[in-house]
Amino acid sequence: MATVYDIIKGLAQAAANAYDGSQYKRYSYDGEERKIGLKREEGDPITDSRVMDGFKIRISGPKLIVSYQSELPIKSFHNSKLESEIESIYSDIAKFLKKEYKAVTGESLSLTAVGPADIHLQNMSRVRSWAQATKAYKIGNMDGVVPVEDQSEDRLEANFRKFLELSTDKKPQNVTRKGEQ
Repeated sequence: MATVYDIIKGLAQAAANAYDGSQYKRYSYDGEERKIGLKREEGDPITDSRVMDGFKIRISGPKLIVSYQSELPIKSFHNSKLESEIESIYSDIAKFLKKEYKAVTGESLSLTAVGPADIHLQNMSRVRSWAQATKAYKIGNMDGVVPVEDQSEDRLEANFRKFLELSTDKKPQNVTRKGEQ
């Protein structure tokens, strides 16, 4: 059974293995191809125009939050299937993270989607736009981790609280400036 620290460390290394170029044997650290499912993997990097997209992860309590960003041509901006395309990219990213986590730690990872992706589309120019999306996953085996939304309890010590209550707005006796009383 892995500890919370081991799970976080394994997820961080799995996400780090998704650097641009890891889909080619010659650029990967171990000589193996890694298909993530991003748009930048399609086509030839020298002759085709590059699509700028990528993802990053962060952990908030027992949740993994995956952020995805991509540049889009303006014709994709009006695509009615854009939401399903981004959801399929998220499923590919989750599959990649599970596979890399298994390769890094030797243990399996359980990711359960909490809800749909939150997608924001913005125009950059008349030709290009970009998409920013976030999606949350519940991480399995994260026992004992308190969700961030929970309120903390007041834990001030009695002596410190008593000291704070002694505060007054009165000026000290040694103030001798004129008009300061």
